[in-house]
Amino acid sequence: MPVANPILPGCFPDPSICRVGEWHYLVTSTFELLPGMPVMRSRDLATWETIGHVLDRPGMVDLAGIRSSGGIFAPTIRHDGERFWIVTTLVDPADGERGGTFLVTADDAAGPWSDPIWIDVAGIDPSLLFDDDGRAWMHGTRLVAEPEWHHQTEVWVRELSLDEGRLVGEEHVVWTGAVRGAVWAEGPHLLRIDGTCYLLAAEGGTAFEHAVCIARAEHPTGPFVGSPANPVLTHRQLGHGAEVQAVGHADLVQAPDGRWWAVLLGTRPYDGHRHPLGRETFLCPVEWQDGWPVFAPGEGRVPATVELGVALTPGVWQPDSRSAGAVAPEDPRWTSVRGFAAPFATPDGEGWSLRATQDGLGDPGTPAFLGVRQQHRELDVTVRVEHVADGAAAGLVLRQSEDDHVALLVEPRGTGSRVRAVHRRAGEETEVGAVDLDAGAALLGVRARGSDYRLLVDGDVVATVDARTLDTAATGGFLGVWIGIAAVGVAGAEARFGALDYRPAASPIGSAGVAA
Repeated sequence: MPVANPILPGCFPDPSICRVGEWHYLVTSTFELLPGMPVMRSRDLATWETIGHVLDRPGMVDLAGIRSSGGIFAPTIRHDGERFWIVTTLVDPADGERGGTFLVTADDAAGPWSDPIWIDVAGIDPSLLFDDDGRAWMHGTRLVAEPEWHHQTEVWVRELSLDEGRLVGEEHVVWTGAVRGAVWAEGPHLLRIDGTCYLLAAEGGTAFEHAVCIARAEHPTGPFVGSPANPVLTHRQLGHGAEVQAVGHADLVQAPDGRWWAVLLGTRPYDGHRHPLGRETFLCPVEWQDGWPVFAPGEGRVPATVELGVALTPGVWQPDSRSAGAVAPEDPRWTSVRGFAAPFATPDGEGWSLRATQDGLGDPGTPAFLGVRQQHRELDVTVRVEHVADGAAAGLVLRQSEDDHVALLVEPRGTGSRVRAVHRRAGEETEVGAVDLDAGAALLGVRARGSDYRLLVDGDVVATVDARTLDTAATGGFLGVWIGIAAVGVAGAEARFGALDYRPAASPIGSAGVAA
């Protein structure tokens, strides 16, 4: 039965995967969003369930003040035979001394996860290898101190003492990329397969030139020899007309039936260049030939659909068209920004009561915002704003960052209200539409069609915004679009919302992630 790519649509970049028994476990980058790092599991690699979050309580990490697209970068998930391990990096682009690399562990992937164990090492994209001899090796990426070319990076490897939670022994620089002059050799994963140590890495930068490369050695510290076929996967040769672009940052897993697969990120641009949904998780078949992995054998590109050769797991999963409709307050897709929602959000039936915080949508703080990923190019989202207190404004938000977002906000005015459509670009706010309403609830909506977001009030279009203005090529950063609700204004001022209704209008995802 064919399964459609991407297997995780919407902003799920930098996927890492491992398998324990019949279950595959996957994590991705979550940047400034909390709860952070959803842990997803699947038996069949197509139907995924969120079973918990790694960063699920205050005090684990401090995201306060970190600008959008900072925060949690590229986690790796592994299992040592007894426990799950995740290693990742907290990045503050404005302060290189803040944050760093940390480990967390759990007996159960659903949690609870330990408090972070901070590792004294520079760089990003850390990973772990639990080798056959019982030793553990941490590895990651950093900029070369004296580069031969712009954005030249290197992959380092060093032994990790599991008992002490620190790096020990000599550090080894083992890789600077397969192609001379290629930027950002990153996202490294060491894998021991049939006695050989393989180094999987991305290069070219996480954009159009992205690629997957591989090398091998007898020992984790090298010396590594690159595959003569490098890059073993890229779509850059397909041009900007390709449906899927920017593929890279892969991880490998062997399924219970013995077949090999790669999970990796990619984008689906609207016009060959812009991709407001962000970097998504794709699945690619892998075969081993002459001691090297061949990605998408016979095709050389990430397929639109994949044949899993196994029965799909029954149940309710993400992505799944059966989840279309009201997003319940207990749904694990909800996230807030830099802080947890409990201080400002209370479930109210199928909807929410939000209390404005001291931060607005344009501040690098924690505004009263709750959102879910936009996972479909074409969709209809509605929410009923039932009450807005004086001194507040509340409504529907399309968020890419604090500097780039669209808001449709209800503001009390006398016995009625005014609904303003506001587009914030590069920190500058412009009113793009407005309508006055009589007293009563207001039904707000977003209709995504093509490259347009149509903003609706009680079913009527009040403004149209180009979705491509919320793409990272236009805004910078790494995030896709989140759609949600917000209350802003006087701190503590309350707004009440009905259910957020999310309905894909046209999607490649059918029942249980199966291609229609």
